[in-house]
Amino acid sequence: MNNSNISGVSESDQHPQTLQRAVLWMVLLNAFTTPLMLSAANIALPAIADDLGLSANTLSWIPLAYLMASAMFVLMFGRLADNHGRKRIFLLGTAAVIASSLFAASAVGAGMLLAARFLQGVSAAMLYATQTALVISVYPPHQRGRIIGLLVAVIYIGLAAGPLLGGVVIDLFGWRAAFLLQVPLALIVLAIGIGSVRPEWRAEKTVPFDLPGAITYSTAILLLCLGVSRLPAPDSSLLLGASAAMILWFVKQARRSAAPLWDVRLFFSNRVFTFSCAASLIMYSATYANVVLLSLYLQYLKDLPATMAGLLIMVQPLSMAILSPIAGRLSDRIEPRLLASAGMLLTAVGLGMLATLSSGSPLSSIVLALLITGAGFSLFSSPNVSAIMGSVPQQHYSGASAAVATTRLLGQLNSMVLVTLVLTLILGGAALSPDNYPLLERSIRLSFTLAALICLPAIALSLARGRIHADIKP
Repeated sequence: MNNSNISGVSESDQHPQTLQRAVLWMVLLNAFTTPLMLSAANIALPAIADDLGLSANTLSWIPLAYLMASAMFVLMFGRLADNHGRKRIFLLGTAAVIASSLFAASAVGAGMLLAARFLQGVSAAMLYATQTALVISVYPPHQRGRIIGLLVAVIYIGLAAGPLLGGVVIDLFGWRAAFLLQVPLALIVLAIGIGSVRPEWRAEKTVPFDLPGAITYSTAILLLCLGVSRLPAPDSSLLLGASAAMILWFVKQARRSAAPLWDVRLFFSNRVFTFSCAASLIMYSATYANVVLLSLYLQYLKDLPATMAGLLIMVQPLSMAILSPIAGRLSDRIEPRLLASAGMLLTAVGLGMLATLSSGSPLSSIVLALLITGAGFSLFSSPNVSAIMGSVPQQHYSGASAAVATTRLLGQLNSMVLVTLVLTLILGGAALSPDNYPLLERSIRLSFTLAALICLPAIALSLARGRIHADIKP
């Protein structure tokens, strides 16, 4: 780590503990507000559709545009932050979140709102790429595990608070307020970063920016999303084929390059690492869209107000916030692959229960399914990250951390791509009116069924990856 300061102020000018507290508060506030923004916006989807008259396909693009942009740019901002300053990119991202949130709240049509959501995703990518790196930059190695655990817990708290707080402000002030929840805290982050964090951090060695790789990777993600949204139109196969070809070219060039945007060589030399990342990709692909699907189900098919819908949806992330630290401690004593595999199985059961939902299902069955899904994800998440980081030597920690973040984002993107595909094929351009509620119910059930089924190969990958801790008896 190089603590050289771009602005010319050295880290020694600030007391280490004072600096640590300032950076921690700065990062934790953004770690709370980013998922808060994400989940609150998902609760607002029915209100947005009703106000702007959006079809199901267009509505699915509101969360998809955000995730697409985040996945397209997170690797780029990670490299730019290492070369030009992590705090700089982090604060630019915070300012951009504020601006894009105001833009989203003032949207008067679908095009303007989708553009704002894309910009929110670009802004969030700056934060995803830097928040963990900033914490690691100021805390010594023996304290980093505790601080990163706190960071993860705060993220889950933000995910849990978003549906409830979003539902309350939507019921009181309308859907536009859901995009403004995070703005006051983001302003505090800017104030802390500018006024209380003087040093700057970047990588020990500046690495050339892989512009061809960046263009290829981001274009492949864009073509994938456009191709799925165009199904079953004839040009969709061309878009999807072009996306696959660009991904293959990106991987081929990354293996050859001395300074690739994403070093993928670990995937070809480390079985535990590869299978663990693949399991993570599938798990997020199966679970991320739960909030979107349940928001539509509860507010349309069950006719619940946004506040009540948010209160129910927060059951899953709240259980994850409570159980994830416990699962992390268990992974030090029990083989991570066993815990993670058990978690996937529980998640598949919970998703299977959600696949049986109908307009007449009792709310208690939804709560039980979300508790099971949350418990399953908790058993999976921390042990799987432990498996990924424990499978590589120290010199590959940065690459492994990038893989954790990127597979998570790609999995979340895949989850929304799946929902977009189902909604497009069943509902198409139809409005979300009561006449089409049977089609919406069918779409929701099919989406949850597919999500439960794709957990099965993840269980197989998790079990097949091999043991992580040689000192733990199977």
